[in-house]
Amino acid sequence: MRLFSAAIATIALVATPAVAGLPVGAKAPTFATRGAVAGQVVGIDLAQQLKKGPVVLYFFPAAFTGGCNAEAHAFAEAIPEFQKAGATVIGMSADDVPTLQRFSAEKCAGKFAVASAGPAVIKNYDVALNAGGRALTKRTSYVIGRDGKIAFVHDDMNPAQHVALTLAAVRRLAAK
Repeated sequence: MRLFSAAIATIALVATPAVAGLPVGAKAPTFATRGAVAGQVVGIDLAQQLKKGPVVLYFFPAAFTGGCNAEAHAFAEAIPEFQKAGATVIGMSADDVPTLQRFSAEKCAGKFAVASAGPAVIKNYDVALNAGGRALTKRTSYVIGRDGKIAFVHDDMNPAQHVALTLAAVRRLAAK
């Protein structure tokens, strides 16, 4: 029985996402940067996006990698549901804008913006990923309410649950 309990505890720890740096209820740091939608360069200003409604800000390690490609595709497929709930989705990585132009057209199906997260944004959102000198971000999703406060955080390098969990959080916000 003791071995069984230890195994369950281990599984629970492995299955539980790590705690992100910004807690629920914290004020989301504002920023303005450049990114792309459908291959076209656009400006991204978080404060302006929040005037429209909640924002799902999802950080991903690097464009054109397996997990990031799958996550972008999953977000693209779910965009109508996010829109129905009044939310805007913005992908963020440390990639440069030309890389994100291609990624937005090829992997995001042109359905949402992906933006370049500079060092200040990465630090302010506590998403730096130590990767041997290459600038990468953790796979962390934040749902930010119209009031600019963090309403939900999912911090897990496995991309599988980011879309479902952030959509559920957006729907909870919409129901309030």
